[in-house]
Amino acid sequence: MPNIKSAKKELRKSKKIVVKNKKIKDDLKSLVKKSRKAIEAGDSKADELVTKALKAFDKAVQKGVIKKNTGNRKKSRLHKKLNTSKKKK
Repeated sequence: MPNIKSAKKELRKSKKIVVKNKKIKDDLKSLVKKSRKAIEAGDSKADELVTKALKAFDKAVQKGVIKKNTGNRKKSRLHKKLNTSKKKK
């Protein structure tokens, strides 16, 4: 436990930030899972779900929850999966 007043405040802040970041990451993961399932199933909503996921990645990068290159890499892989599934049809 911190003894100094400013250290106590930083601990409170970091706990709040951790909760907020975890929520954003969980939402991202669920969006990616949903979009991957839709792509594999050949669902018509796959485009819409992928668009939502890409937007969520951009927002997470903007907020500093994930790094820029990580966001771009995951966006690229998801988009690539969507495009290859469209070619198979």
